[in-house]
Amino acid sequence: MTVRPDPTFHASPKLAMEAPAETLAFTLMLSPDGSQPDGLAVIDVDSSSSDYGKIVHQVIMPNKGDEFHHFGWNACSSALSPLTGHAFLERRYLIIPGIRSSRIYVVDVKNPLKAKIHKIIEPEEVFAKTGYSRPHTIHCGPEGIYVSTLGGGGKDGTDGPPGIFIMDCETFDIIGRWEMDRGVQDKHYDFWWNLPRDYMVSSEWGLPPQFENGIVAEDLLSNKYGHSIHFWDLRGRKNVQTIDLGANHQMALEIRPAHDPVKEYGFCGVVVDTTNLEGAIFTWWREKDGTFNAKKTITIPPVAADPDDLPDLLKGFSAVPPLVTDIDLSLDDKYLYVACWGTGEMHQYDVSDPMKPVLAGKVEIGGIVAKTKHPNGKDFGYGPQMVEISRDGKRVYWTNSLYSTWDDQFYPGEGGAAMVKADVGANGGLTLDKNFWVEFPKGYRSHQIRLEGGDCSTDSFCYPSV
Repeated sequence: MTVRPDPTFHASPKLAMEAPAETLAFTLMLSPDGSQPDGLAVIDVDSSSSDYGKIVHQVIMPNKGDEFHHFGWNACSSALSPLTGHAFLERRYLIIPGIRSSRIYVVDVKNPLKAKIHKIIEPEEVFAKTGYSRPHTIHCGPEGIYVSTLGGGGKDGTDGPPGIFIMDCETFDIIGRWEMDRGVQDKHYDFWWNLPRDYMVSSEWGLPPQFENGIVAEDLLSNKYGHSIHFWDLRGRKNVQTIDLGANHQMALEIRPAHDPVKEYGFCGVVVDTTNLEGAIFTWWREKDGTFNAKKTITIPPVAADPDDLPDLLKGFSAVPPLVTDIDLSLDDKYLYVACWGTGEMHQYDVSDPMKPVLAGKVEIGGIVAKTKHPNGKDFGYGPQMVEISRDGKRVYWTNSLYSTWDDQFYPGEGGAAMVKADVGANGGLTLDKNFWVEFPKGYRSHQIRLEGGDCSTDSFCYPSV
């Protein structure tokens, strides 16, 4: 604990945008076949450094078979909430769950070049204290660390619905389940909130048998994956409204609320519309009477393709769906980035009017059929996947692995880990940096990225921008 708030905590998004630029990034490395332990790579992202784009430190775990996926900080700008007693925490630890093992690692990155494991929480403790499994998304909240899960109890994770549990942000002890009344919510994926407005939004993917061994085509075509978003009373810990986006809108994944808490809207990405293979973005918002609405505001069409060029899963469609697998929103709430993992594209939309997004930029790299190379001439395996934006909005980073078994279905053969960076133009637009290309150790794939000092999908703010 410090004697004054961590300088990387910011009251408003605008103040966060004015903070010093990141010089390091933290990226998860996973062993898709479980033959090696997973790890955390510390990457130099300072363009003036001789180590630019290089891994300068690694933390390799002592166990195999974790499958690292998402992770987050022990504390962030939400600690400045007027309701918190934790304003003097440090942004010091990364909380890294194994989506397959249900094991959780706490890594001390106070000295990033000497980052080390601080604590390991074994899966038995997660099961015993929460009844949940497959921990997924980490968010630092005002009163603790929130962890969403993808599985309930039992061997296959279907004994009861998944949900959220809370960890102590200083001892990292698991406290218990968050929900008091979940209503109709029976699947889980992402969540985020508007702290001053006192509500949370969550989304749905599928239950463990629907994703662990790859996508289940029969379930997808019969619309059995998640397609609803849920709205919660944050302090009351109860579901107050559920909006079904339509059963054809399969896999409602990332939730991205506006960063300025005065604004009561946000976005949700949908992987695929089973009626036409489109990807979609929904804008959700709160009415003055407190009820919520959602409307589809972006559609991204599939691309026709020769069945001979497609994996078995897609041959019958003669097309490549965009597969919207991640989205991220810049801190000024102006640009929404949409990863089209199937077609190999990163889209940038101007969402200054959240009900009328406008395509402002696009980068093509990778893709099931396109296989577009990086400007440095190297092959980019798979397609753009986990995306992260610098606080000032000038740099966009992304990796390429979705989930090991899904990688293998949509992109047969080993594509390898990749991480790239694009620069944002003064008036929008994206240009890949030909000098930024991270070489990961052989046998690994790369997933989520966190930036030194916070980024656009970790911090939530308690005060309006001025």
